[in-house]
Amino acid sequence: MAPKYAKDQPVGFTNRIEQVAIVGASGQIGTHLATALVKTGKHTVTALTRLGSENKVPPGVKAVSVDYDNESSVISALKGQQILIITLSGFAPPDAHSKIVQAAAKAGVPHIMPNIFGINDANEALIRENLLSPDIKGITAEIKAAGLSYTYLICSLWYEYSLAMGPLWFGFDFPNKKLTLYDDGTTKVNLTTFEQCGRAVAAWLSLKELPEDANDTSLTVDSWRNKPLVISSFLVSQLDMFESWKRITGDKDSDWTIEKVPSKERYQQGIEAMKNAQDPMSGRMGAAMASFVRIFYPNGDGDYESTRGLDNGQLGLPKEDLDGCTAVAKQMVDDGYAAKVMAKVGGTQPTL
Repeated sequence: MAPKYAKDQPVGFTNRIEQVAIVGASGQIGTHLATALVKTGKHTVTALTRLGSENKVPPGVKAVSVDYDNESSVISALKGQQILIITLSGFAPPDAHSKIVQAAAKAGVPHIMPNIFGINDANEALIRENLLSPDIKGITAEIKAAGLSYTYLICSLWYEYSLAMGPLWFGFDFPNKKLTLYDDGTTKVNLTTFEQCGRAVAAWLSLKELPEDANDTSLTVDSWRNKPLVISSFLVSQLDMFESWKRITGDKDSDWTIEKVPSKERYQQGIEAMKNAQDPMSGRMGAAMASFVRIFYPNGDGDYESTRGLDNGQLGLPKEDLDGCTAVAKQMVDDGYAAKVMAKVGGTQPTL
């Protein structure tokens, strides 16, 4: 595809992204993306909300109710939008994403940030063995087939969420002060906070949309057309997280029971929990157990900044304070975050 330049666009072209629509603006990641975009003061952010939903969107976001079962309702809400950001729950109907993409195409939305907030897509083995990884190739192929372009986010696992969710995720059982280390707990992996994801998307969409002409080499929104934004907050190990936890709580090693399990053995435990599940939700928890430990394999699969680099610098993202972010996770733990999430989805973590 030939490069696009601002000089070649129709009269009235402003060369900036002003209209941004979000599906899932009241959800975990959607809230942070919407909030960061509003904060720039450069965008009108419109949240598509399900008809009858009582979920509250962030301040400054315009909410438009749609009937997702009625394509014309979605198309109408997306008219005039320059980009659509899709954030969906893992429990959304299997065809929900596709329906939204098709509606966006009919509404004339040129660019989509699909529901891909994931691990290193350049590592085929990691993607194949991560049971919760989205179908990146299928999703992006559908978007291109619809005549649209895309940009998605490679951010690995969300730091504060994954730490607060308990033993199934990063091995921390906070009520019982028990830590399960994968192998020796020293494997470093890239992780990203919710806020860093928000800052990255806001910084990207605050750039010029297109280069002015062939001589303009500055970064633009179009610089990431049909490719991912690759970001991270930290390159840390389980033991790094534990040290941070001790610093903010005053806990000592002697306060905790620490055990070690080979990462591949724990991966298989998750697979077995998934296979032996008595219901779909329990099966999903087994898949999560396997998927989360997979990035901690000691072969370095979870460290993508060393192999492909990060876009943090180009986007002007700050260096975050690990202890400050761990404190956010601790507040989530104190508020019973994991129990609320599990109660909402009606599931339980598999017995290890």
